[in-house]
Amino acid sequence: MEPLIVFLALFATIFGISYVYLTTRNRERLALIEKGVDASLFATKGTKFSIAKFILNIGLLLVGIGLGALIGNFLSESMRIDEEFAVFSMLFTFGGLGLIVGFFVTRRIEKSDNKDS
Repeated sequence: MEPLIVFLALFATIFGISYVYLTTRNRERLALIEKGVDASLFATKGTKFSIAKFILNIGLLLVGIGLGALIGNFLSESMRIDEEFAVFSMLFTFGGLGLIVGFFVTRRIEKSDNKDS
């Protein structure tokens, strides 16, 4: 019975947040339209989602995590450091480094795409 209550609470929370977000956005847009604001305001100016860039970032994250596990295990064996501490600290360190590398690689790809256009 308890997992059902947790599931219902989670569902209700997600539904409530999305409902409030969507209705508020709709009211704001209607108010701007009534004031005569240009419709180009609603156009998204960010970069489009690319599955290739997403896969690249996930791949670099997983490579970083694997490298972190390997180096953490090496540190725990060679330096007699606590195994849990060494492995988890290296997992987070190299996972974060993988995400940072993914950010810079993605930014370089976007810059080269913008130059070609």
